[in-house]
Amino acid sequence: MKVVSKGINKIDGMTLVTGKPVYTDDIVPQNALIVKILRSPYAFAKIQAIDVSKAENLPGVECVLTYKDVPKKRFTLAGQSYPEPSPYDRLILDEYVRYVGDEVAIIAAVDEKTAMKAIKLIKVEYQVFEPVLDMEEAIDHKSVIHFEEDYHLNFDIKSQVKRNIVCSDSYEHGDLEKEFKNSDVIVEETYYTQAQAQAMMESFRAYTYLDQTGRLTCVSSTQIPFHVRRIVATALDIPRSRVRVIKPRIGGGFGAKQTAAVEIFVGIVTLKTGKPATIVYDRKETFTTTTSRHAMKIKVKMGADKDGNIKAIEINALSDTGAYGEHAPTTIGLVAHKTFPLYNKTKAVKFTADVVYTNKMSAGAFRGYGATQGAFAVESTVNQLAAKLNMDPVAMREINLVKEGETMPAYYGEYLASSTLDKCVAKGKKLIGWEEKYPRKIVSDSKVRGVGMAVTMQGSGIAGIDTASAEIKLNDDGFYTLLVGSTDMGTGSDTILTQMAAEILDTTMDKIIIYSADTDISPYDPGSYASSTTYVTGMAVVKAAEDLRKQILFEGAKMLGKTIDSIEFDGEYIKTLEGEAILSLDKLAQTLALGVGKNQLIGTATHGSPVSPPPFIAGFVEVEVDTETGKIELIDYVAVVDCGTVINPSLARIQVEGGIAQGIGLAMFEEVRYSEKGKMDTDSFMQYKIPGRNDVGNIRVDFESSYEPTGPFGAKSIGEVVINTPAPAIASAVYNAVGVNIRSLPINPEKVLLAMIKKKKS
Repeated sequence: MKVVSKGINKIDGMTLVTGKPVYTDDIVPQNALIVKILRSPYAFAKIQAIDVSKAENLPGVECVLTYKDVPKKRFTLAGQSYPEPSPYDRLILDEYVRYVGDEVAIIAAVDEKTAMKAIKLIKVEYQVFEPVLDMEEAIDHKSVIHFEEDYHLNFDIKSQVKRNIVCSDSYEHGDLEKEFKNSDVIVEETYYTQAQAQAMMESFRAYTYLDQTGRLTCVSSTQIPFHVRRIVATALDIPRSRVRVIKPRIGGGFGAKQTAAVEIFVGIVTLKTGKPATIVYDRKETFTTTTSRHAMKIKVKMGADKDGNIKAIEINALSDTGAYGEHAPTTIGLVAHKTFPLYNKTKAVKFTADVVYTNKMSAGAFRGYGATQGAFAVESTVNQLAAKLNMDPVAMREINLVKEGETMPAYYGEYLASSTLDKCVAKGKKLIGWEEKYPRKIVSDSKVRGVGMAVTMQGSGIAGIDTASAEIKLNDDGFYTLLVGSTDMGTGSDTILTQMAAEILDTTMDKIIIYSADTDISPYDPGSYASSTTYVTGMAVVKAAEDLRKQILFEGAKMLGKTIDSIEFDGEYIKTLEGEAILSLDKLAQTLALGVGKNQLIGTATHGSPVSPPPFIAGFVEVEVDTETGKIELIDYVAVVDCGTVINPSLARIQVEGGIAQGIGLAMFEEVRYSEKGKMDTDSFMQYKIPGRNDVGNIRVDFESSYEPTGPFGAKSIGEVVINTPAPAIASAVYNAVGVNIRSLPINPEKVLLAMIKKKKS
């Protein structure tokens, strides 16, 4: 291949590093109103009275909106295909506030200083209720968080809202009781995974204005422009045809911007005032009033025979969705459906789960999306089971892992058409030096090194649901314009989609202009989430480019007076197989522009997949533990990836390195914490610690390519799977080093030291 599988630089890389104005806040109109939000100081309360008169009379204030001034139509902010499985449990502004930071009033003023002054002039009286702050106490708590009569569900998600249960899930295959009886060794553990903040560089921001026809135009830093259009229209109770969404460059998302956190507030201000309006969340608002990863409690019971064959796995999960149910029913299932299939030879599996409301900031989408939490619990249990059997955890996996050609009942019955997971494990084992280092090496009187490992899988898009379209047109002087609706969040997706089109059309990258994510112009795309862009949108691009190539050959054959079978196209010229008649692409394009034959050639395609082929990673880590302090230092991290055909090795490597760094943050540093009254304590980067370069050690990435027959050029996804192995691998390495199992994240020095002290006393 000429372009695909080459490490081509990002097509917008130079623009970004030279600081060109490409982000949302760079292009806000100078006359835009500044929108700010008055927020609740209480975790659970009812607004008894609200006086906005002084704020409204302040010079420079354009409008002050309360729950009395907005539509009473419930919706979800979750960016999911319609009809959304997440509950419609929100209003733009509500009489009830359900977490510290919930919206009370919307203020729009001519500048930020005036808006902030107006906030202080609003007087609110609250009736305060007892909040629900512990997910383990939420079910049947005396405080019912959602009791509204217009609470709406599009699907039966087994909601028991009056018990604070937003949804429940279950799955079972095989005779669990029988297989546990047939197990020689059983391990049963409980794990806690914390809420984690996405911590992207660019906070939430959007601006709106009315175009010349009175339509509401929303320019937003979002992963989901087409879903934002629907969410805004639903919340504001206007037709979708009256809303346009434009996505500029995004400074990171990691799932956070799969939730429409800000667009509605500026939208309603523009509708009320007729003026442009902008909102920019500061870092505190981004931390405290948007979404985080779902905190979970996961119980795992696993049985195996004396030879290490896993016989049965049972998972029971409890997930904390916070005050609202965005992504609640869709994250929880991945705890099981992205872990059970790894051990496909297991005879029986069972999964049960509840997702509960609490009076904390909502949880939402975050890279890994439930599979991350499940991987920590299940992979840690596999490692503990291996230790109990006195068996090398690598060897145990080698006899249990799913292999290409198997059908996976727990993965929606899908057939595994591509996998090199076994090769990933073998290569990772060699690169980390497993044979020499396992399980531990004593470095000094107070330093011990240990190695650990884990494997994981994800998916590639949402099978049978998400469908993407692409258009590519031949312009009048022989270059192309590629139109897609997907969102490049810094992943380089615009670059790899251009690579795919260039490969099919036998041209160079500079001959293709890509334009993405304008709901008026771009073809429909669900957005950049669920690891879908390379696999789903990429296949749409391939099909569209193939369609255009056929049209070029057809029109070229007509102009040359030949049949299609007798000509070929090499990207620059259309010629006979013998090389007799030659027609340049430029000449063809210019002739068509003059109205000779078809006016313009446009290739179009829509693609959705009935399957979601999983990518795989084997992660290996070496840590050094200080036995006097419990401090953990990462020495080496090796990740070997099967993402099918690697479309762009340079960008894929960066994806893996970034995901591992985030996974290390989850494993060792990051935690969203609340006070006893429900106020978030970790509301800045001073309190919320993400790993820096010196914290992640030496990260090494390698690939073991497979070929996925349903993917573009054999490719699968890579964006999410990369975050899942650090937590269980690091937990395993700590155990191998000092003999203590840490079952609640993050694994910090205090937990390690206390566990060592407890072990010494016992």
